[in-house]
Amino acid sequence: MLTHKKYISIPFSKKKLGKRNRSLSILYNMSELLSTFTDRRRLLNGALERVLEDFDLEAGRIYLVEENGRHLFLAAHSGIETSGLEKMDLDEGFSGKAARTKSFIAQYVTDLKDKKRRSLLENRGFKIIICVPLMTMNRVIGVMNLASSRSIELDQEKVDILTQVGNQIAVAAENARLNNELQEKIRHLDQKKEMIKYFAYSMAHDLKSPAIGIHGFSRRLKEHSGGNLNARGTKYCDEIISLADHMVMLLDQMNQYIATKEAPFHFECIRLHEIADTIFSEFAVRLEERSIKVLKPASNPEIIGDRASLLRVFRNLMDNALKYGGSKMHEIKVDYEQDERFHILAVSDDGTGIEDKDKEKIFNAFSRNGTSRGTAGSGLGLAIVKEIAARHGGHAWVENGTARGVSFNISIARDLQPVPSASPVRLRFTNQKFSQAGED
Repeated sequence: MLTHKKYISIPFSKKKLGKRNRSLSILYNMSELLSTFTDRRRLLNGALERVLEDFDLEAGRIYLVEENGRHLFLAAHSGIETSGLEKMDLDEGFSGKAARTKSFIAQYVTDLKDKKRRSLLENRGFKIIICVPLMTMNRVIGVMNLASSRSIELDQEKVDILTQVGNQIAVAAENARLNNELQEKIRHLDQKKEMIKYFAYSMAHDLKSPAIGIHGFSRRLKEHSGGNLNARGTKYCDEIISLADHMVMLLDQMNQYIATKEAPFHFECIRLHEIADTIFSEFAVRLEERSIKVLKPASNPEIIGDRASLLRVFRNLMDNALKYGGSKMHEIKVDYEQDERFHILAVSDDGTGIEDKDKEKIFNAFSRNGTSRGTAGSGLGLAIVKEIAARHGGHAWVENGTARGVSFNISIARDLQPVPSASPVRLRFTNQKFSQAGED
């Protein structure tokens, strides 16, 4: 066909395909139909209706094999009253035989050995029964049982087409079953996720108050009864106060981590110097005590992001630097660069640095490296940084400095869009209740 041409171009037409090749048209239309369903019951009913129409048959049933592999149960039907036909064993009837032998079967109803079933079908006026095994991966998942009240002609082409249609239905039905199972598992996972989330919220909130109480009472015990305590008692009070402080700090970090994963972000335009100045001001006393110099980037780019979350990122990174940078750290700086897709922000120091083996795991929740021993911390600070970066379309990573120290980096997608500011809601005082203006 291409002897004298480099290529051919023929627009597809369902109508022309139907006139040119009816068998291919039947297969094409069935594929198109099956692709529209995800619910197995609707899929089987729709497929059965299409088969009856394409082959001019009056009634049909689709049976599926039960999980125990010993019975067939009715999953779809059309054009036939199904009382008494809802279930059958694999060792009975034409349908059972088609499933057992993986064979296409066409027989007269009068040939049925089961007198009761034969009488049921004869009373409904059927003469011919066609059974098509529904097979996928050489495994029978069911049988399509078709019925006619008149004699019909079957040639090899019709048998082949019905067999292929049966295979199409089997594959689609299996996909629908797997999809339904997946959705059910997702639903269960969502339920468990909600339970875990509720537990985490409850633990983080409900335990904070007792921890604060333990801290307060221990401090008061030391203040008011310190003269009656020996050295060991005083030490115990100090330990309890320290542990209560750590517990409160850990619960605060857990609250922050949960909020970072669950709370909605409000993207707005932020200047980098504004973030840096705020953080440097918060840490001014600690920086001054240790004579640590801070540097902010020369450029002051505008970044689209969630202000509170980005402040939390820099707050956690500054706190990490001061905790783990060591006594020889003299400088902390904020850097900025960008590429085609991302803003890249960094907080670096000239302190102790970090071992290569710890670079990945330190961003995992509750993970702490060797340099953190003896230093109070929750193991959640960098996990929060990682989560915030991800929700800004980027990621977080760490690099060792060129000479010494370490640099923590996050990328922020440059294509984020600010959320339009909501119009202010005007409230009025009515009947001792607040209501929105314009509402009764």
